Amino acid sequence: MKRLVLVVFVALAVSASLPAQQASFLGFDRTAQPSFLAPAASAADSTGALVPSLAISAAALPAASLSPVPSAALPEAPRAPQLGRGGDFGYRWDLAVGYEYVHFTSAPFSANMSGIHTSIAYSVNEWFALEGSLVSAFGGDVFQSGEMSKYALFTGGGRIFWNRQPHRFSPWAHILVGGVHMNPQIANSGKNGFALQTGGGVDWFFNPRLSFRGEADYVHTRLYSASQNNFQIGVGVVLHF
Repeated sequence: MKRLVLVVFVALAVSASLPAQQASFLGFDRTAQPSFLAPAASAADSTGALVPSLAISAAALPAASLSPVPSAALPEAPRAPQLGRGGDFGYRWDLAVGYEYVHFTSAPFSANMSGIHTSIAYSVNEWFALEGSLVSAFGGDVFQSGEMSKYALFTGGGRIFWNRQPHRFSPWAHILVGGVHMNPQIANSGKNGFALQTGGGVDWFFNPRLSFRGEADYVHTRLYSASQNNFQIGVGVVLHF
């Protein structure tokens, strides 16, 4: 009987101590657990722990690295020839070819002639050029059948011009001096003499290399021991190069 009472007493003591032990186990500090018992970290935390952060604050970068990088300068394209005032005034050489009508009157005879007018000019600057001119013309019979009138005027001098722009009218004027050759020959007189040519015209620029020209000139000559005052007019094309 004594043994039974002792067993009951021990059982009651053990059952009374179990709630306290259970509360102590539940309040166990997880931070004290071993590393192998700790819960697995999230993927983001583990990645951050294994790979150092690559983000760098803007304040840590030098000021020079934040400034915009200048783009490489591209070479400028060559300028096309410009016409007009200031800078490059265009092509310097002009070669003109066209039709010329010449009216020649003198004491011995008169003649109306047609021919070719050729001139070449070199532009010294944007308003002045040096010019050389040649006119060759032929007319009808003089004095007798088969004696044709022939006229050659060769002169040189200066020309002034304005407004050399594409699709614009460019007026100009010139003064040239030289010589004249006239056929037929008169008795006791030579075929050659002094000539002064002055006049002007207008060029219409189709493009920088091509223009159309109209011109008129007063021509003073000294032939047959006398002076002659005549005129010539013409039209043609001009090449600029």
